[in-house]
Amino acid sequence: MPNIKSACKRVKVAEKKTLANKMKKSEMRTIVKKATASIAASDNNSAELVKDAQVALDKAAAKGYIHKNAAARKKSRLAKAANAAKA
Repeated sequence: MPNIKSACKRVKVAEKKTLANKMKKSEMRTIVKKATASIAASDNNSAELVKDAQVALDKAAAKGYIHKNAAARKKSRLAKAANAAKA
């Protein structure tokens, strides 16, 4: 633990931000998982869930929770799976 007051504050702020980022990233993963499960189960509302997942991935990439190329890759794979299930 640091002794300097400003360094102590930075540690506290970093912990707070880490928790917030973890929550947002976890939420995004859950949305993507739901979309993937609905595609596998051939649900009627899978297209809507895929759209929600794509929005969540875009927001996560914009906020810096994940890399933009990782978001693009995940979106592409979701769309590909949805189209394959539809056909």
